[in-house]
Amino acid sequence: MKIATFNVNGINGRLGLLLDWLAEAQPDAVCLQELKAPDEKFPAALLEKAGYGAVWHGQKSWNGVAILARGSEPVVTRRGLPGSPDDDQSRYIEAAVRGMLIGCLYLPNGNPAPGPKFDYKLRWLENLLLHAQDLLAAGVPAILAGDYNVMPTELDVYAPERWRDDALFRPEVRAAYARLVDQGWTDAVRQLHPEERIYTFWKYWRNAFERDAGLRIDHLLLSPSLAPHLTACGVDRTARARDHSSDHAAVWIELDDPIWR
Repeated sequence: MKIATFNVNGINGRLGLLLDWLAEAQPDAVCLQELKAPDEKFPAALLEKAGYGAVWHGQKSWNGVAILARGSEPVVTRRGLPGSPDDDQSRYIEAAVRGMLIGCLYLPNGNPAPGPKFDYKLRWLENLLLHAQDLLAAGVPAILAGDYNVMPTELDVYAPERWRDDALFRPEVRAAYARLVDQGWTDAVRQLHPEERIYTFWKYWRNAFERDAGLRIDHLLLSPSLAPHLTACGVDRTARARDHSSDHAAVWIELDDPIWR
C-alpha cells in the first residue's frame, strides 16, 4: 500500500498538476495540505473521476486539509484536534482508510518568533501530542502525515546556521517533535534513511530547488503496529520541478499489507 503526503499550495490553482501526479504515482491514500479553498470549492467531482474518494476540511484562501483514497471513500472520524474547540483554522482531519486511521495535519508555521503566531504553534503542538498519545493508547494502526513545519534535526535543513531563530527550527518545536517520536511513533523517512539529506520543500526564490537548498518539513509518522510493515519511501522531486508547481514535493511510503488484504 502506497501512502503519500503532499502540500499542494492551492488545490484549484494546481489541480492539473495534482491530477497528473495522481495518475503517475498511483498512491492508495494521500494527505493534502494548504488547500486554500472553502469546503464548497473543493474539486471532489474531478478527484472522483480520477478514481479517488475524498474527505476535506477547507478554509477560504488559507490552510485546509484533505484525505484521498483510491477506489474507496475515507470515513471521517475527526475534523480539528481535540482540546481546541475555538480554533478557526482548518489544519487537521482524520479518517479511516482500508483498515487504518490516517491523520492529515498542517501544523502552523509560527513565524515571526517569538510572538503570538509562535505561541499558537506551540499550543497546537501540545494538542497534537495529547491526541497522538490517545491514538497510541487505543492501539489502532495509525499514521500522522502532513506538513509539520518542523525540521527535526540539522540533517533536515540545508544551512542550519541560518535557521536558528526561525519558528520551523527553534529548539521548542524540535523538542516537541522529538517528544512526539518518543511516544512510540516512527518517522518513516528517517527509519529507512537515517543519515541521508532528504528535502521535501524548496523556496521559490534564489534557485533554491536547482541548488537543492531545501528543508525536510513533510513527515509521515507510523504507529508501532504499522512501523514493521514499512518497506520503502521517497520524495517525488519531478513534480516539484514542473512549471507552476507547489513549493513542496510529495513524500510517499510503502507498507506491506497483512492488515488490509
